[in-house]
Amino acid sequence: MKNLSLCALLLLASFPSTAPAEAPPPIPLPDGVFFGAYADFGETEDHVTLEGIEDLEKLAGKLPAIIGSSSYWGEQSFPAKNLALIARHGALPMIYWSPWDKPYDENKGPDRFSLKEILAGKWDTYIDMWADGAKAFGKPFFVSFCNEMNGDWFPWSGIYYGGQNGGNEVFKKAWKYVVDRVRARGANNILWVFHVNAFPGTNDVWNMMASYYPGSEYVDWLGLSVYGKQFRNEGNWAEFRDLIKWPYEEITALDPAKPVMLAEFGVGDFPKAGSKAKWIGDALAMVPKYPRIKAAIYWHERWQNEDGTYSNLRINSSPSALEAFQTGIARPDWVGADRKPDVP
Repeated sequence: MKNLSLCALLLLASFPSTAPAEAPPPIPLPDGVFFGAYADFGETEDHVTLEGIEDLEKLAGKLPAIIGSSSYWGEQSFPAKNLALIARHGALPMIYWSPWDKPYDENKGPDRFSLKEILAGKWDTYIDMWADGAKAFGKPFFVSFCNEMNGDWFPWSGIYYGGQNGGNEVFKKAWKYVVDRVRARGANNILWVFHVNAFPGTNDVWNMMASYYPGSEYVDWLGLSVYGKQFRNEGNWAEFRDLIKWPYEEITALDPAKPVMLAEFGVGDFPKAGSKAKWIGDALAMVPKYPRIKAAIYWHERWQNEDGTYSNLRINSSPSALEAFQTGIARPDWVGADRKPDVP
């Protein structure tokens, strides 16, 4: 269905619970690709505002069909207001649900929300509260739980749970445990996104995508993070075409039919290394040519690094980058929300 009303999608469900493991009805897929975005919602990625959404819409020239934000376990809350605001704006919410404690530093290993503590039942009360909030929301939304577990930067990464000695198995058990518990509370409106990084932090067989896959009965969408160069002093420039081909083949091999989304994609602005405008233009032209990709969420954010440099992934980091984004996203095969927001 082309240009399917996101309003209609959001009204598809206040799904009653009839069985603990009942999966949500699938969202009808577009002929093209749902345009999604994360709009720099603050340090904890959860300060969703009407102004932030509207500013991004004005910059892009199209209202996103999917709007992403985070829910860190360290906040011990359910993002009810964020979900309601995004839905009222005509978009589908995507929540990055991360068992991560303050101060949310990377590369430091498991904290009090470790996968083993989750499996031991220590956080059942919080999981149940979150599930009840999801059920009360009642409309479909995406959840990327424990994203990029094949990297080595987040505390739920398999490398911290034994690596080749079963790190991936611990992850799969924790995924199934959480999904089963949430579904048992009747929150069957969640679309679970198995969200991996395009390239693993450790390039071994135990750390490949398939090693973490919990099974198709536990997954609704397959998700990829595909980033170009993000840091001035780290990594080489790589064009989008070189970043997508093999990861797309690897992730689509997990299941013959699940839809794929770029759950995160973006690139920094480093003119001496490469052209951000070209990278964006290539990405927006190429993604719709991959038949299984049905959604893509651009990571519109700017931050300062510890060495004083900046990583600016925003679509308006330069006039040329903005022009490339506006031109690409205006294509009819990029599907935005097709109605005006019904907010005051």
